[in-house]
Amino acid sequence: MYFVYIVKCADETFYTGIATELERRIEEHNNSDKGAKYTRARRPVRLVYSEEYPDRSSASKREYEIKKKMSRSEKLKLIESV
Repeated sequence: MYFVYIVKCADETFYTGIATELERRIEEHNNSDKGAKYTRARRPVRLVYSEEYPDRSSASKREYEIKKKMSRSEKLKLIESV
């Protein structure tokens, strides 16, 4: 199982990623050098949205869609829809 997730950084920006273990990944973003370079400078991060996918391929496609094709306002609408 794969998760596509959005975290809100301390500077109010969003970071989108994929993970197999969501809790571990959020912990890495907040407390480890294994967190994304983008989030290391913007700690702490808070999980604001996630979706489940059965395989890496479909999760990666959705991550790309959110990351590259959605505006900030579209991401806010997606987060608020939950």
